[in-house]
Amino acid sequence: MPKRRRFLIWLLGSVATLAAAEFVVGCSLSAPRYSGPKSAHFNGEQFVNQGGVQAQEGMRPLLRWMLNRDKGEFPAQPDAPYGPKPPTRVGAGQLRVTFVNHGTFLLQFDSLNILTDPIWSERCSPFQWIGPKRLRPPGLRFDDLPPIDAVLISHNHYDHLDVPTLRRLAARDKPQVFAGLGVKAFLDKEGIPNATDLDWWQQQLLSKRAQVVSVPAQHFSGRGLRDRDATLWAGYVLRTSAGNVYYAGDTGYGAFFQEIGRRQGPIDLAILPIGAYRPQWFMQPIHISPAEAVKAFRDLGAKRGVATHFGTFQMADDGLLEPAIDLHHALREQQVPDSAFLVLKEGIGWELPR
Repeated sequence: MPKRRRFLIWLLGSVATLAAAEFVVGCSLSAPRYSGPKSAHFNGEQFVNQGGVQAQEGMRPLLRWMLNRDKGEFPAQPDAPYGPKPPTRVGAGQLRVTFVNHGTFLLQFDSLNILTDPIWSERCSPFQWIGPKRLRPPGLRFDDLPPIDAVLISHNHYDHLDVPTLRRLAARDKPQVFAGLGVKAFLDKEGIPNATDLDWWQQQLLSKRAQVVSVPAQHFSGRGLRDRDATLWAGYVLRTSAGNVYYAGDTGYGAFFQEIGRRQGPIDLAILPIGAYRPQWFMQPIHISPAEAVKAFRDLGAKRGVATHFGTFQMADDGLLEPAIDLHHALREQQVPDSAFLVLKEGIGWELPR
């Protein structure tokens, strides 16, 4: 059977399976829709990006991509070692960063432990028998995590909002969970407590010394067939005694990076995605390339950068090593020292220099 025909049969079967699951379990796949007043980024039905930028929609562009894929080499790394157990806490004036995998970071500062978009599942999918499978283990064992005080969820896609991991964290630590508008309703339904919805530019206290601020991103949302853009996506700025930390989440490139730098600066550390950018005609509205990550780093006026969103799941056509290699080239082309924008090894803690 020709390769393209096999792919079409697989794709149609996958869509049919998802549709059947939606029918059987109701809305447990699709997230509840946000309901609230209209704003510059909510039209009363759906959330929108600044400038009206949209992700590619419909079957035609998806089929064009899938039928013409040029996947870079992305070998599995099942024996990649775990990193050492992190300290239980760090004090005021310190910022310790551990890249776990994909979009997951352990951020330690001011006696607080924060996780971004935590995922320890084998697949980022509604089912554990289909969908993107992890190609290396997490950089830290789940049981080696220190007590987690708060979790930041950038948006509700399966690779960033992983229900099994959030349930484990809720059972163990009962952390606060911060997410975009509308996501709390889904988390409540899934039995994940202590969630707070934040609109762009809203902020919440984490402690007497630290705050979290929701900031714009350029992406989309949805977990099923009926909830496209029904909840908000976001990045975050953490204001700490060690400096301001920006976590971009999942995002395309836009003028909002300059706005974040202007309104929330100085940015002492920017955590920016570098993966899932090929082919650019398909991915560019919602994922920045390594070159755009460096441009965003400069727009933010950031002092240091750290790469995220690479090396765990092959979400696009870029291979395992391409994001880091292209980042290195982009840093040279844009005259940014390699030491200013780091690619951290999974599981190894790094401290922001004072």
